[in-house]
Amino acid sequence: MYTVLTFFAFTAFVAFYSWYKLRKEKLDSKDGYFLGGRSLTGVVIAGSMLLTNISTEHLIGMNGSSYKNGFIIIAWEVTSALALVAAAIYFVPKYLKMGLTTIPQYLEKRFDSTTRTLVALFLMISFIVTLLPIVLYTGAINIESIFNISEVLEVSKEQGLWITVVAIGVLGSVYAIFGGLKAVAVSDTINGYGLLIGGLAVPFIALVSIGDGNPLEGLAKVYNHSPEKFNVVGAKDSVLPFSVLFTGLIINQLYFWSMNQTIIQRALGAKNLVEAQKGLLFTGVLKILVPIIIILPGVIGYYYFGDSLYENQDMIYPELIKNVFPVGLVGIFAAIVMGAVLSTFNSVLNSAATIFSIDVYKRHLGKNSSDKKLVMVGKLTSTILAVFAILVAPMVANAPDGLYQLLQQLNGIFFIPIASIMLAGFFLKRISALGAKAALFVGLAFYILTTFILKVDIHFVHIWGIEFLLNLAVMFGVSYFYPSDKDFNQEDLHIVDLKEWKYTKPMAIALCVVTVLIYIMLGRN
Repeated sequence: MYTVLTFFAFTAFVAFYSWYKLRKEKLDSKDGYFLGGRSLTGVVIAGSMLLTNISTEHLIGMNGSSYKNGFIIIAWEVTSALALVAAAIYFVPKYLKMGLTTIPQYLEKRFDSTTRTLVALFLMISFIVTLLPIVLYTGAINIESIFNISEVLEVSKEQGLWITVVAIGVLGSVYAIFGGLKAVAVSDTINGYGLLIGGLAVPFIALVSIGDGNPLEGLAKVYNHSPEKFNVVGAKDSVLPFSVLFTGLIINQLYFWSMNQTIIQRALGAKNLVEAQKGLLFTGVLKILVPIIIILPGVIGYYYFGDSLYENQDMIYPELIKNVFPVGLVGIFAAIVMGAVLSTFNSVLNSAATIFSIDVYKRHLGKNSSDKKLVMVGKLTSTILAVFAILVAPMVANAPDGLYQLLQQLNGIFFIPIASIMLAGFFLKRISALGAKAALFVGLAFYILTTFILKVDIHFVHIWGIEFLLNLAVMFGVSYFYPSDKDFNQEDLHIVDLKEWKYTKPMAIALCVVTVLIYIMLGRN
């Protein structure tokens, strides 16, 4: 009962604080609803970016994977810092200069309106098919496990998960539909830093317990129990070989942190370039710390449970929480975990609503729509997508390599083709609109064929790298025969101040150095 009370108390506090901060906001304008009125600060951007990224597919999926595979999966996290450096120094200054609300807007400026519409539709499908259902399902696993909802309501485990999925889906939708980006970002900030504190507490309390009061002693015991789990350099046949860092992984990271609407929308809503760069680089610092929250607990779980949960790896994190947390803290941490689920869910809903309203509806269905009408369309889009996600969520159960690995495999369907044409747009002036469109479809077909139909015996991240090169070849080939007939000029719309933050370059260098050091120090095991 105490767990339930603390859970509801913390959830209510976040909701009240978000309402209080938003009560005077103008949410019926396009910028107000979709970009938080272009008023977001670095701290809010970093907190919101972290929580939009880190949800239960990380807490459950990555801890489940590290329980089985060890620290080799750290590459997903620490290489993010390099991509965030690229976003802060190169990409976001260009986006703010152009006054973008969505990433597909850039594609129209660089290529043509059809490319913009195609990518907008690709993104909408990826949100519905991959991210939203997995976020909902992993959230439901955690909440069901902590509160034993199926036992309390005297229903089957499957029914308990369904009920939890619906509850999370409805609650997350309320934030996104009624509050827009600002509501999402404000609630994310509290939950984001709560997740950081609560998430760090899980391994700390566990190590204190294992080390009889000394966490370092506890860490030594966990290390001596299975030193191979601390190695960050994956073998060729492992779940994440070290070589993928130099093929498809960096392309994926560049896309995710520099071009993904769900993430970069926070930086697009920044007050100025200084706050955008602060937010991006602070997020880089947090991503270096995040493995302590989403990888170390899984390895500690191996110390506690051995290989008894190998067939059910996605249960390791909920079991560890129940094992190490005092009863009162379980409720608060469950509320923070719930916040992480809601954050990613409502962030994706808000981004999907933004893309549909600005890139599809305004251009094809209601060209003269007022801001008020666009906001209404955005709210309706969020509602429909939320219902779809709730219906699809239980279908993602029983992923053979764990839910996080499934999410990454599905992401590759859309991320790599879009990343290819975005990077070509920025760096290769001769690529034409027809070349970009051809690469989108060739890349899509190639990845689905090699990963899900023929199942080629190459790691899917290497396939990302091969696909990227194939897409470039297609773009060069088509553009040679059908060259671009327009010059792209990035005009400055003077919407926000573009003066650079004075610590951008020192912080960028520090993040790159720390990333390399992690591999040097932990690659010797």
